[in-house]
Amino acid sequence: MFDYMTLRLIWWALLGVLLVGFAILDGFDIGVAMLHPFVARNDTQRRVTLNTIGPVWEGNQVWFILGGGAVFAAWPPLYAVSFSGFYLAMLLVLIGLILRPVAITFRDKRPSSGWRETWDWLFFVSGLVPALIFGVAFGNLLEGVPFHFDQALRATYEGGLLGLLNPFALLCGLVSVAMLTMQGAAWLSVKSESDGEVAARARRFGALAAILLVLLISVAGLWTLLGVEGYRIAGAIDHAGPSNPLAKTVTREAGAWFDNYRAFPWMIAAPVAAYAGALIAALALAFAAKRIALLFSSLSVAGVATMAGFSMFPFLLPSSSHPSQSLTVWDASSSKATLSLMLLAVIVFLPIVLAYTSWVYYVLRGAVSEAAIRRGDDYYY
Repeated sequence: MFDYMTLRLIWWALLGVLLVGFAILDGFDIGVAMLHPFVARNDTQRRVTLNTIGPVWEGNQVWFILGGGAVFAAWPPLYAVSFSGFYLAMLLVLIGLILRPVAITFRDKRPSSGWRETWDWLFFVSGLVPALIFGVAFGNLLEGVPFHFDQALRATYEGGLLGLLNPFALLCGLVSVAMLTMQGAAWLSVKSESDGEVAARARRFGALAAILLVLLISVAGLWTLLGVEGYRIAGAIDHAGPSNPLAKTVTREAGAWFDNYRAFPWMIAAPVAAYAGALIAALALAFAAKRIALLFSSLSVAGVATMAGFSMFPFLLPSSSHPSQSLTVWDASSSKATLSLMLLAVIVFLPIVLAYTSWVYYVLRGAVSEAAIRRGDDYYY
């Protein structure tokens, strides 16, 4: 159907689509969790915020599972190194994601205000921790991760959790927190009453988060240009050759992560989307244009995620200790037969997933109101 080089490019793009889908959809769940204690000041308002994501958060996490599955099947060396090397960081993310449904469910088990407030703050933690860790992970990808392979292609990771928490990675973590706070605020402005207190507070927080996102992206971009050594493949590489991360030479140089923007000017669309989306979302939130805010906030989220992918291409996981053993699109994939078979499955099932997801959002459209919560209408939480 496709040659090996094209299949590798298709699966790199599909992995990006899954990550962008997760960032947009589960991103507003994470953002709502981070905003929950601040935009909702009483029990009724907090039930409003919970019910804005109540019917959809489980489906949104499917994108995360699909992303992990795609890495496992399409990029086995990437899965082996990242999921073992980032084990503790992944564990923190999973604890956060597990804590979300636990907090939502257990909150209503007792009427005590102290009990509910405790779970409200744990719900906040369930949003903050994954948002921060995801950004820290991307920051470490740009800097490189200490790992290497032996001659049998057995991977050894040489780092630790504390090593991941370096200043540049933490800056990228703040980018992620600001971005998902903006996305959560845009969602709350759509799904709660337009003239309600929850929506009004969410718009204020969201506009501030969008402006902060623009500033943080600018600082991170300048730091990447001047203070982070990017990776560059030296010499020719066989784009359709067998996967062997030991068969290339890689150099490091400041500013190398900007090579693709010089070689492929159309990639500048990603940072433009990130900046323009955030600025327009800030204005839309300030003027209560809620659907425009959600649309452009989602565009900004997609732009930020895509910008990281475009900057690193063709690298998937650079090695800081052994740069020439970095994993790339050209030497870390499954076989041609595996990629072809999985692509057939994607062609069949991805439209079904998209159609069902769209139908669910259509059926569950409409805002959650405080009056409906007080009446005891049919809400989950």
